Amino acid sequence: MKREIWVGAESPGSDMKRAAAKKLIERYFYQLTDGCGNPQCDNQHCASSGKVTNLTPNQAAAQAIQLFSQEARLCDGTQPNKVARTTIEPGPASLAKSLPVKSVNPTCSVEGKPVPYLTEPKLLDIIQQCKSEESYSLLIRTLGEVFSSAEALSRSFQKSAENDSPLAALLDRAPVDLLGPPRDLSKEAVRSLQGEDKEEDSSDPSPTVPHPDDTSVDLPAVRRAFTALWSLPGEAFESALVHALVTLADNIELDLRVFGIVPSDSTDSLLNVFLIVFEIPVLGSSEYLELALHMLCKAASCLPLTAQAKLARVWARHSKPRLQALLQALQQLITVKVIGGSFTRDYCVQDADTITAPTKVMKILYYASMLAGELDGPELRRDEEGDAGELEKTSTQRTSTQALQDPLAVELKICSLDARKPFVPFNDFYNEPLSDAIEMDKDFAYYKSEQPKKFSFMNYAFILTPATKTLGLYYDNRIRMYSERRMSFLQTVVGQPTNPYLRLKVRRDHLIDDALVELEMVAMENPTDLKKQLVVEFEGEQGVDEGGVSKEFFQLVVEEIFNPDYGMFTLQDDTQTTWFNPTSFESDAQFTLIGVVLGLAIYNNVILDVRFPMVVYRKLLGRKGAFADLEDWSPTLYRSLKELLDYTGEDMADTFMQTFRVGYKDVFGYELFHELREDGDQIYVMQSNKREFVDLYADFLLNRSVERQFKAFRRGFQMVTDESPLALLFRPEEVEQLVCGSKNFDFAELEAATEYEGGYTVDSEAVRNFWRVAHALPPESQRRLLQFTTGSDRVPVGGLSRLKMVIARHGPDSDRLPIAHTCFNVLLLPDYGTIEKLQDRLLKAINYSKGFGML
Repeated sequence: MKREIWVGAESPGSDMKRAAAKKLIERYFYQLTDGCGNPQCDNQHCASSGKVTNLTPNQAAAQAIQLFSQEARLCDGTQPNKVARTTIEPGPASLAKSLPVKSVNPTCSVEGKPVPYLTEPKLLDIIQQCKSEESYSLLIRTLGEVFSSAEALSRSFQKSAENDSPLAALLDRAPVDLLGPPRDLSKEAVRSLQGEDKEEDSSDPSPTVPHPDDTSVDLPAVRRAFTALWSLPGEAFESALVHALVTLADNIELDLRVFGIVPSDSTDSLLNVFLIVFEIPVLGSSEYLELALHMLCKAASCLPLTAQAKLARVWARHSKPRLQALLQALQQLITVKVIGGSFTRDYCVQDADTITAPTKVMKILYYASMLAGELDGPELRRDEEGDAGELEKTSTQRTSTQALQDPLAVELKICSLDARKPFVPFNDFYNEPLSDAIEMDKDFAYYKSEQPKKFSFMNYAFILTPATKTLGLYYDNRIRMYSERRMSFLQTVVGQPTNPYLRLKVRRDHLIDDALVELEMVAMENPTDLKKQLVVEFEGEQGVDEGGVSKEFFQLVVEEIFNPDYGMFTLQDDTQTTWFNPTSFESDAQFTLIGVVLGLAIYNNVILDVRFPMVVYRKLLGRKGAFADLEDWSPTLYRSLKELLDYTGEDMADTFMQTFRVGYKDVFGYELFHELREDGDQIYVMQSNKREFVDLYADFLLNRSVERQFKAFRRGFQMVTDESPLALLFRPEEVEQLVCGSKNFDFAELEAATEYEGGYTVDSEAVRNFWRVAHALPPESQRRLLQFTTGSDRVPVGGLSRLKMVIARHGPDSDRLPIAHTCFNVLLLPDYGTIEKLQDRLLKAINYSKGFGML
């Protein structure tokens, strides 16, 4: 038989085969030391046969290697125990004890005494013994000792335990020839021996090299152990475990608060503790929720930033199946504490550590979910320095932008924009009871406070619903408006009068020209005036703008300027979304002013009828477009490119006939061409370069072809929003809701939220008739009714339940049409005598109301 060298760089499978051999030798080792468990065994190399004399661990290790080389008989069922038996004291009372070790946490153990710890076999042995004795005292005592001590728990369920034995040390130092002639192991046998307990990282090309996000805790063993533990009656041990966890959390929190930053080795030990306890499958129920989970969250929230970052990375790498269940437990804890709490203006939810502590832990989980999902690479991040230069940001603005970055995100070098598809959906992190209970005016004050630093949920925006976050943005915008108004007043006092508002006077028949000219003058002379409250006046029309006129102004601007006939934007055929015209003749200033209009709409809390693809909002927040964005931008093109990527044949050039030269059409329909690479028309797409082609094509369509137009557009948008917490609070899909409103158009929600004045009640005949007519209208007419009453046909973030409409009685039955005060969402409705008359007058009002009938 040809001998194969197992160790050495010249053998590509040497590491795998050597690992498989080590597994087999371990089986011989434990057969010599522990036996197979069969009292009738006749194998002379098995301890169960009585034919093996007492061997020291070193002797057993050497003999195991010799038996392997001789291909000696191996009893069925002999498996390595993964725990060095030489470290276990004899006797049943020592099942949860080990040899003395150096203390990790001085408050958790007494120096010189044995430190208890658990492994999966130990726990299973204890459970089996308790069952046979019908007494759980040993289990209760062991769980109490181990789970109340950070040092004991940090040493439990360790992967490295198997490497502490003399056998492992001998095998690691063994030269090639010491292993003897190689056994003829099949591929299946090698895989089963080398990876029988590996649930994770089987695809790691170099498993022998420690990964920086690895952990010494054997998490699969922890899960199996907990599964076995909870197969017992809960009352047998759970009370003791809960009290142990409370003691554990108390001690850890005390140590972290008193000693502050801990050494790295102690930090790793504490991470082991939290990795184990957060695997407990029932943290979201009964006593655990009320006592243990809250205390554990308080302790975990005190971890140093680097430790929190490592915990997120380890969870993302090793605990994916656990993330959803742990999130549900934290959500349940927060919900229970919010509903059961008695909060006032003096004691609000931000002051309750039973709510803030699990929120802090949820942030670690939030980033772990992103790391465990699909992430965009750093190459898709925009060059913010270059953008800052173009925008001519002041140093104060740059400092403000940096302050908005979350410290944990900075430590992990990611943010929510990097997450293309998180492991746990973003929406699962919303907590509606908490969002409804938060008084956002107070939370915003805490967010702006510096000393002492208060807890603000605006720094944990992932847990808030978009509707609640919109309130936070609203307060920020209003305060800036009042600040500008106050400065204008002070300048007037000292003899330099300025307008406290951003006033636009426009003509209906020259709306775009007038608006863009005035906004351009403001942007050039004093861009800070864009932070003032917008007041619009239509020339030749009466009316004071309390919000309603501005809504109409924005709607008219959007209808005209985003019309493809205007030439600045195009309409995507298959999605009916608006995109930048790459061959537009308009100047950069025109696109900058469009960005200003979009920013002003957000700043003034106005919802627009704009249909951008999602990639626009990702680009506004600082990310470049990529291939994945084509699915929303042009589904047809995306499917075609996906087919090209999925094609595995070697005849790709003949099949697709695609080169690195692509075509597109200008505004007049003429076809233009662009080479993605130099001499691209001579380079065919092959298996070796198909990914490069797809990425370059997507980059051209979404970034390079509209680079001039979009940079100008984004510059204008940031002139208004640069200092606001927009990027801190909202993800791209939430910014879309902020701009376009909710897609949930439900008139039943509007009816439930409507109030009545002037003698009307919910039971008034005219009111009942109104809602009968409203619910029977087709969707397009319902949107006209919403526009007539509120000035906008868009649904606010959070749905129509967030829109407080008022229906007021406007005199007795008459032939007058209904009137709306759009600034205040008030509908003045005469007390019509019949439903037919109400329907006729209402339809006339909503169909012919543009420019009049709305005040």
